[in-house]
Amino acid sequence: MIEEGKKAPAFNLNDQDGKAHSLKDYLGKKVVLYFYPKDNTPGCTKEACSFRDEFAVFKKSNTVILGVSADAVKSHKNFSEKFSLPFPLLSDESKEMIENYGVWKEKSMYGKKYMGIERTTVIIDGEGKVKKIFSKVKVDGHTEEVLEALK
Repeated sequence: MIEEGKKAPAFNLNDQDGKAHSLKDYLGKKVVLYFYPKDNTPGCTKEACSFRDEFAVFKKSNTVILGVSADAVKSHKNFSEKFSLPFPLLSDESKEMIENYGVWKEKSMYGKKYMGIERTTVIIDGEGKVKKIFSKVKVDGHTEEVLEALK
């Protein structure tokens, strides 16, 4: 599991347009990495649209937003276009990054246990260190929490 104050694990993943992104690309900028379970599901759509609606505020504060899930590039492309998302959605089908960041967890729904992404947001500072971790994120009001933590 990652820890606040420690170096964030490196990654190299493709976005919805097939463009590669790695953590070192963003040195000197703050990064909001938000891990979400699945494209085009109610909570994930609400969260993505909330980040979209505040995108200009994040940009003004030299902050990059990156969404991450295990969905395929094509799924991300459809999701991104459908909701006009102005930030990259990274595809981690191998779940390597998701596991490195400690967000691949046992979950439970209707008494059935399964493995999945625990909705988590990680703020990384300009030097590549973990500044803040939001675990078990509740979508309502989350974007405001993240903006507050960036101050």
